[in-house]
Amino acid sequence: MASILDIFNFKEFDKLGELFPQSLWDETAETFLETLLSFMQLKFKISQRYRKNIENFKASYMFMSNDRGVTVNVLFEDGKMHVKERMDDNADVFIKFKDGKALMNFILRGGDILQGLLNNDVVVIGNWNYMYKFGFMANHLQLAFTGKQPM
Repeated sequence: MASILDIFNFKEFDKLGELFPQSLWDETAETFLETLLSFMQLKFKISQRYRKNIENFKASYMFMSNDRGVTVNVLFEDGKMHVKERMDDNADVFIKFKDGKALMNFILRGGDILQGLLNNDVVVIGNWNYMYKFGFMANHLQLAFTGKQPM
């Protein structure tokens, strides 16, 4: 007859206990990133001045965590911005975060890519000019929300 200890494999519970917090960070980070990107899309729709940043601009960004718990693709094309929760192996630039927590820290620090690189929390692969352009647009949005730059 099996005991209660045999029915529950506690090693599997230990592994779940380790993975569950990481999955929460990944899901929270992905949702937070998508929310910020939605605000960016809205700003492109309502501000002609801001929309000029993406006129005649075509680029694909892949934001992801090393374990691929976070995968957000951002595509700029035909004066529009599209956000999809999927992998794009052909993106122009890959922004790989150590984990969801590192992504959250990056976003909350205002997209300070240098600090992320110094902390080994982020790796950028691809065209750095696209990364700088995205950082400029994200910073412009952040300044508008803080009232330091007109909407």
